[in-house]
Amino acid sequence: MEPPTSSRLNSRKRRKDGSGPNGATELDGIPPKMSRRSLGLREPAPFSDEVELDYSKPYVRVTYEEALRGTPLDRPVRVYADGIFDLFHSGHARALMQAKNLFPNTYLIVGVCSDELTHNFKGFTVMNENERYDAVQHCRYVDEVVRNAPWTLTPEFLAEHRIDFVAHDDIPYSSAGSDDVYKHIKEAGMFAPTQRTEGISTSDIITRIVRDYDVYARRNLQRGYTAKELNVSFINEKKYHLQERVDKVKKRVKDVEEKSKEFVQKVEEKSIDLIQKWEEKSREFIGNFLEMFGPEGALKHMLKEGKGRMLQAISPKQSPSSSPTHDRSPSPSFRWPFSTKTPPSSPANRSRNESAVTYDISEDEED
Repeated sequence: MEPPTSSRLNSRKRRKDGSGPNGATELDGIPPKMSRRSLGLREPAPFSDEVELDYSKPYVRVTYEEALRGTPLDRPVRVYADGIFDLFHSGHARALMQAKNLFPNTYLIVGVCSDELTHNFKGFTVMNENERYDAVQHCRYVDEVVRNAPWTLTPEFLAEHRIDFVAHDDIPYSSAGSDDVYKHIKEAGMFAPTQRTEGISTSDIITRIVRDYDVYARRNLQRGYTAKELNVSFINEKKYHLQERVDKVKKRVKDVEEKSKEFVQKVEEKSIDLIQKWEEKSREFIGNFLEMFGPEGALKHMLKEGKGRMLQAISPKQSPSSSPTHDRSPSPSFRWPFSTKTPPSSPANRSRNESAVTYDISEDEED
């Protein structure tokens, strides 16, 4: 089986020969995609007392140059990293990742100090040793975990676990009356430095908890923890409950204020919309009113037309002046029965009646 380095080089060559997505190659700066398979382990790392070593073969430590060139698969470079790993966080994981990737073929052994050693040399921990062992076991970069690891690495411990290199950050670690507990490791040429992750550490996390102690105590009291479990006095418990009620009231007031602001905003928007619609309707109404009742409106024209029609209906029709006059034939006179006298007439028509009477008498005489 080929070492991982050669397979990666071959894959790179194949990618350079062919084109990547959208015709791009590796030279374009696009990182190669990984295959669709699970890269993580399916089980936690075993403990050192659960792993069998073949002590029949002599232990010969590899040099730094040999480790960089790459070793056979059956002889990985055994790198050891130790620590407390309290409140296991991303800084711990990154340090172990660097230790795992120091050499092409690396077997990473991680030592975790016990509670007794830690409390004596460093101080009290948040997590107990079993919790810290379990946290390191489930880190994907770890191949083996050493429980109750020694505070200072002895030649006997290094030979027992067949350690080639010790990985740690290069900052001198003073403890147990020593300026640097890794000084003898560095002098032996077995030290492999890693880089610390700035901005996060166990001390920083504990500082946050201490700074916001009241907030976390109130939160846990609200979640059902007792004051005895939190080591909170009776007075502080009542104070926290009172603060919690005050915060609830503040939250309600804030919610009411936000809702009232939203309501006022909606009312303002609706009022502006109504005013705009009212202005549009009022302009339309005024325009229609002026069209109907204005100086040149439709009502004036209607009144003029109606007045003309009324005058035309009331006044008699006049005969045309250019029409010729016709002689009227005298209408037969009417006589009152049993009387030879004509009916009374107006003075204006008297002359007309008299001529009619003479006309009638002349006809009687002829008869």
